[in-house]
Amino acid sequence: MTVTTAGPVDDGVLDVVVVGAGVVGTAIVRELARYRLRTAVVEASGDVGDGTSKANTAILHTGFDAVPGSLESALVRDGGRRLTAYAQEAGIPLEPIGALLVAWDEEQLAALPGLAGKAKRNGCDDAAVIGAGELRAREPHLGPGALGALAVPGESIVCPWTTTLAYATQAVRSGAALHLNCRVAGVRPAGGLHLVDTARGPLRTRFLVNAAGLHADDVDRMLGLETFTVTPRRGQLIVFDKFARGLVRHVLLPVPGAAGKGVLVSPTVYGNVLLGPTAEDLDDKTATGTTADGIARLREKGRRIVPELLDEEVTAVYAGLRAATGREDYRIDARPDRRYVTVGGIRSTGLTASMAIAVHVVDLLADTGLALGAPRTLAPVRMPNIGEASLRPYRDDRLIAADPEYGTIVCHCERVTRGEIRDALAGDIPPATLDGLRRRTRARGGRCQGFSCGAAVRQLFGAGR
Repeated sequence: MTVTTAGPVDDGVLDVVVVGAGVVGTAIVRELARYRLRTAVVEASGDVGDGTSKANTAILHTGFDAVPGSLESALVRDGGRRLTAYAQEAGIPLEPIGALLVAWDEEQLAALPGLAGKAKRNGCDDAAVIGAGELRAREPHLGPGALGALAVPGESIVCPWTTTLAYATQAVRSGAALHLNCRVAGVRPAGGLHLVDTARGPLRTRFLVNAAGLHADDVDRMLGLETFTVTPRRGQLIVFDKFARGLVRHVLLPVPGAAGKGVLVSPTVYGNVLLGPTAEDLDDKTATGTTADGIARLREKGRRIVPELLDEEVTAVYAGLRAATGREDYRIDARPDRRYVTVGGIRSTGLTASMAIAVHVVDLLADTGLALGAPRTLAPVRMPNIGEASLRPYRDDRLIAADPEYGTIVCHCERVTRGEIRDALAGDIPPATLDGLRRRTRARGGRCQGFSCGAAVRQLFGAGR
């Protein structure tokens, strides 16, 4: 098992290097770990899933509204099935709660049958239009004026943090290398290989996969390719406190219009409620700050969808950047002459499609000349539970009896115990920052945002590193 955060990384010729350790990059390296290859994933940040993958709406999509016949549509459908099964196997928090596309005017209502037809063409045969009465029965706290909805029972909510960490953990346990703090500065040919110049020295590899997310176009240009340009699309979101959870039973989606899909309201697997996202095309790939105007617009939208939601306490606000490329489909392309695969334009459905994208990319690598050999069984992985739908450690009498550290709560807002923090710090891929610890345990993620537990968590973090 190889996880490095400092020092030189050159350790001979590799078969495949994957650039980017987000949910897609880690899914790809996990899939490659099935084969007896020398594989590494390099990540500019100090942690996996530290870019787009950590800040999204955390919905496991059915692909009901994808462009029929598109690559995205096929991979979302396949990926959703794969991730649903994998979540059960690996202990990733997931709740199948269904979604409702709510129509608020006659034009939106008239669009629902067409959307139902589109859903069926995308394989969602259980999607159905429901009237105002049934909609109100399903969502009694919905705002006045809703005329009907398209019900999509297969939509789920999932933990994006645990998903990425599970992929990466299983990959490194199965023999892949993970190099963090390893930003790619350039790629050049060298004796029939790719020489990947990184902040920690060069890596030599036979095949290269670009899963760099917001920077996928930058990596393409390092190889002299001008295929697409990534425009960072900022999505701001509001997180409401757990007391709001009873107000929402489904993922509440808008009927998409000319301006895009719009703002949704959704529960989370941690017991909160999300409102968002905005959709703002920017020039700055680091602009993950929220704005007063963006939050005000979200509150205005939320007041119509679930008016009572605006009376609840806000736990946090955040923003993520999606990799928009000007085309309503993924940009996954193989270059056999260069032994190179670009995995670009992976937008908000990337979490859902990640496992299917990984299989597709490995198939492309094989077509490009990578000899895979016979697959082998991956090392098992079972992730710590940080979701509310199953038994948390602080409530597990048998676990506490075996180890009292699981009965000692450190973060009272999120009910995080000393045992969980200890385990995260001793994990295969330990957190490099307090935010990384929060993503692994939820510590400091509650209504007080670390005001009460911050000192204790920092002390444990410092002692455990």
